[in-house]
Amino acid sequence: MKKILLYSLAFVLLISCGDKVKVNSDFEIVKGDLKFESELTLLFATETPKLKMRPSGIENVKYNVATWNALSGEDLLKQVKRDAAQQGDGFDDSILSSKNENRTANLFKAGINVDFTPEKTSISGDTTIIHYKANDYADLLAKVYEESGQVCFKVEMQAFKKGYYSVAFMNAPANSIEETEEIWQPMIWHEKRFPERSYMTLAYRSPIPSALTTFNGSTYGVVAHPDEFPFQPLPLLQNSRFGIAVRNPDGEAQAMLFAPVLGGAESQMKPNDNYHFTAILYKNEGNCTDNYENIARELFGFGDYRQNDITTLNATFDNLIDYTMSDYAWFIDSLKGCAYSTDVPGAVKNVSSLNPLELAIVTDNEAMFEKRAYPTMEYQISREKFLFALDREQKIQHPSRKLHGPIAPISELTSLYNIFGKNMPFLVDLAHNAYGTEKVRNLDVKERGDSWMNSMFMYKATGDNTFLQKAIEDADEYILNRVTTAQSDFTDPLAGGFFFWTGFAPRWIYLLELYELSKEQRFLDAARKGARYYTTFCWMSPQVPNDSLLVNEGGKAPLYWYLKSKGHKQMYAEEEVAPAWRLSEIGLTPESSGTSTGHRAIFMANYAPWMLRLGHYANDNFLKEVAKAAIIGRYKNFPGYHINTARTTIYEKADYPLRPHKDLSVNSFHYNHIMPMASMVLDYLVTDAFVKSNGRIDFPSEFIEGYAYLQNKFYGHKPGDWYGEKAWLWMPSRLIETGSVELNYITARKNDKLYIALSNQSQSNVRTWVKVNAEHVTLTETTKATQHDGKKLELEEEMILVEVPSNGQLAIVLDNVITKTTYQEKLTEVNEIWENDFTTTNVGNSKAMIMNCGQKTKNLYLYLEDDDDVFKRVQLTIKQDGLSKTLMDDNYPYEFTVPVTADEVEFQLIATGIKGDVQTSNWKKLNK
Repeated sequence: MKKILLYSLAFVLLISCGDKVKVNSDFEIVKGDLKFESELTLLFATETPKLKMRPSGIENVKYNVATWNALSGEDLLKQVKRDAAQQGDGFDDSILSSKNENRTANLFKAGINVDFTPEKTSISGDTTIIHYKANDYADLLAKVYEESGQVCFKVEMQAFKKGYYSVAFMNAPANSIEETEEIWQPMIWHEKRFPERSYMTLAYRSPIPSALTTFNGSTYGVVAHPDEFPFQPLPLLQNSRFGIAVRNPDGEAQAMLFAPVLGGAESQMKPNDNYHFTAILYKNEGNCTDNYENIARELFGFGDYRQNDITTLNATFDNLIDYTMSDYAWFIDSLKGCAYSTDVPGAVKNVSSLNPLELAIVTDNEAMFEKRAYPTMEYQISREKFLFALDREQKIQHPSRKLHGPIAPISELTSLYNIFGKNMPFLVDLAHNAYGTEKVRNLDVKERGDSWMNSMFMYKATGDNTFLQKAIEDADEYILNRVTTAQSDFTDPLAGGFFFWTGFAPRWIYLLELYELSKEQRFLDAARKGARYYTTFCWMSPQVPNDSLLVNEGGKAPLYWYLKSKGHKQMYAEEEVAPAWRLSEIGLTPESSGTSTGHRAIFMANYAPWMLRLGHYANDNFLKEVAKAAIIGRYKNFPGYHINTARTTIYEKADYPLRPHKDLSVNSFHYNHIMPMASMVLDYLVTDAFVKSNGRIDFPSEFIEGYAYLQNKFYGHKPGDWYGEKAWLWMPSRLIETGSVELNYITARKNDKLYIALSNQSQSNVRTWVKVNAEHVTLTETTKATQHDGKKLELEEEMILVEVPSNGQLAIVLDNVITKTTYQEKLTEVNEIWENDFTTTNVGNSKAMIMNCGQKTKNLYLYLEDDDDVFKRVQLTIKQDGLSKTLMDDNYPYEFTVPVTADEVEFQLIATGIKGDVQTSNWKKLNK
C-alpha cells in the first residue's frame, strides 16, 4: 500500500441505533441491524470527457442533462430539434443549438469503470481502517469511525495516472424500481418516474445534494457533506464539485454520488495528485419528502431563517404599486399590455386582469383601475393568447396577433363575474362556452375546459350544485390516479405541460381551493402531499454560513451573459458587506425544467402564500417556513426575475428597477410579472394575518389563475371577518408607519373604525410605536386604540405604543376615526344588471358587450376578429340618450371603448375592405 494520503474522501452514515459501528468480515459497515457496502468504483478517462449540457430528448419534457464524449460509442444521445418556444431569456444557445455527435448522457459510458475491492482491515483507536487492493489507477484507504452519533466512512485517494477521475460511491442499497416505493433525483425524477438511463444531476441543480430511494418504509441517500457544497461562489456548472444519480448500471434504483464530476471541477489529475471529498450516507424512516425536510433541517440547517431586515413587506408592496404605474414598468397603452421584449421583441403579454383589479380595489387607486386593470380586462376578453405580437413574422414562444378571445381562463371569467356582483351575464356565458372546449392560451399547451378545477369555478359563479358534484367526483378520481398512485411517466393530462414545476407536482393549489370550498379532509391531505412534492423544487442547500460576505466588488454588479449579448450595459453598485442569509436562494425555486440550467432561483414565489395557508390548515411547519423563506427580507421593489450569476445586494434596492430597459443587466425583467408579484406580496400579507390570528382575520377571495405558476388569491371585493366584525380590506399607499422594520401589517375599515394587524417577522419581541398617515385617516379627539381582546393601548401624539411578540401578531382597532376612501366604494358598489349585455354582428365577426364595472366605469367594448388582411378601416356609430357619435379605427387591432350613459345603446358597424368594398352591419341594441 502506498503512503497514507493527505486528503480524504469521507462518508457519514446517520444511524439512530445505539450500537457501536464496526466493519465485519465481509467488509460491511454494520451498526445494529443496518449494513452498508464499502466497495468503490472509479470512472476514468484519458482524454477530456468534454462535459456539456444538452437537451435530453425525454418525451413531453424540456430538460437539459449532463453529457460527455462517449468513450465506447454506446448509448449515444440523439439530436433534439429546438422549437420556437425555446427562445429568449433562460434558453442557452450553447446548449440548445449544439451538436450531439458521439455524446452520451449515460454517466457510466463516459469513462472506464474500475472497481476497488477491500482487502483487509486494521484498528487504530476507535477507527477501523479498510485497505483496498492496489491497481494501476489510484490508491484508496478508508477509515470507519463514529463522530457525533454519525458513522463516518472516510476514503483517501491518490492518483497514479494522468487523466480525469470520478469516484462513484454506490454504497447505498439497490433495488428494482418495482420493489422501490419512491425515488427522487432532481430536478424531474420524482415518485416512480425512473430515469431511462443513468443521467447525472450536477451539484448546481441539486436542491439537496443527494438522490433518494424509499423501500420498506425507509429512505436512503448519499448526501454531499455541507462542507463540500460551498455557499460562495454561487453554484454553477463550472464549479460543481459532485453529481448525483439514481439509476445504477444494472438499471436498479440506488442513491449514488460521484465526486468529482468526470470532466468537471477538480476532475483532471496527474500522477501523485491527492483528492478529498466528504459525503453522508443517509438512512431514515419515512418517504422521500419526509426525508427531504429532514436532510434540509438536520444537515443543512434549514428553518425560520429570514426576517425583514432591509424593509417592511408593506414598503415593498407600496413601491411595487408605484413602479407599476411608472413608465419604467413599460406598459404599452396602445397594445393594452406589458412589454415582453426580454424574450419576444415587439410583443406584449398579460396573464390576468385580476392582479391590477385587486390592487386597484385594495389600495383605493383609481389610476390603477383605469390605466391597468380595465385595459387588461379588454385584452383578456378579446385576445387569442397571453402573448400578443402584431409582427406576423414573430415566432418566438408562439405569439398570436388574433382577436379570437377570450384568452381569459374560465376561472378569470367567473372571478370577474363574482367580483362585480354577477352583473355581467356575458362573462358567465363565455365561461360556459369555454367549459365545453379546449384552448391554447400560452406557448403550445392545450387546456381542457371541463377539468375538475373548472367545474369548481363554474360552481362558484353559478351556484349550480351539479358543477360542485362533478368537481368533487372528478377530483376524487384525480387523487386516485395522480396523488395516491405514484407517477411513472410524464403523461398527466391535467399537468398543464411539463415545463413549469406546477406540472410535475399534483395540482395542490387547486386541491387547497377545493378543500376550502368543500371542507373535505381528503382534499386537504392531497393538497399537502402535492405541496410537499413541490418543496423538493425549493433550494435547501448549500448551507447558509453564519457570516457576512463582500459583494459588488470593485463597485460593479454582476453582468448577466444573456443581457450582455443583447447590448445591455453593466450596472454599478457600491461594495457592500451583507449577511449571507440575505443573499441566499434557500426557499426559492429555479424557473422551470427547461431553464433550470440558467435560472437558479426566481423571485416569483407565488406558491408561498398557498404554502403558508396550507401549512396552517395541516399543521405543517415545513410548508410555513418554506413560504417565509421565499418572500421575507428579499427586496424593496421589483427585483427582476432571478438570481443567476453571482451573489449581490443590488436586487434589494428600492431604485433597482427604476431604469430604462437597456440599463438593466443583472437579471431579466419580464414586465408582465410586476402586477402578479404585487398580488403575491399582498396575498402573503393577508395570509400571514389569517394564519397568525388562527383564522379570526379572514377575507373572502376569488382565484387568480394567470398561467404557469402565477396563481394567487384575489381580495378586496367583499368585506371580511375581523375578530367577529365585518370590515373592508383597505390598504392605501403608506397608510401605516412603524418604528420597527420587522412589522408588516394589513388594514381594514368600517364606518368610523380602522383595523390594523401587525405581524412580527423576527425572532425577538418588538416594542415600538405605530402611526397612521393623516392623508388617509384622520384621528379625532375621541379616537381610542384597543387590542382585539379589549385591552386599551396608549395613544401619544398620534402614535400608538405596541409590543408584538416574536413571529407573532397584534391586532388593533382604532375607534372614532375618519377614513378617507376615494375610489374603493365606487368600484365595489354593484351596478344594475344589463340582461342584454352581449351581441355579435355579421361584420368582421365582431363582438360587443357592456363592461359594467362599479359606479365609475360602464363602457361599450367592441372588437373585430377579422384583421387587416380583410379590412383597412372600421367605423362605429353609437346612439344613446338621443345622441349619435361616430368613431373611426384605421389601425389593427380594430376595437372600440365607448362610455355608456344610458340604459340602452344602439350601434352600427361599417367596415372598408382592403380592396375598397364596404360591409355594413344591422343596427344592434344592448339594454338593461
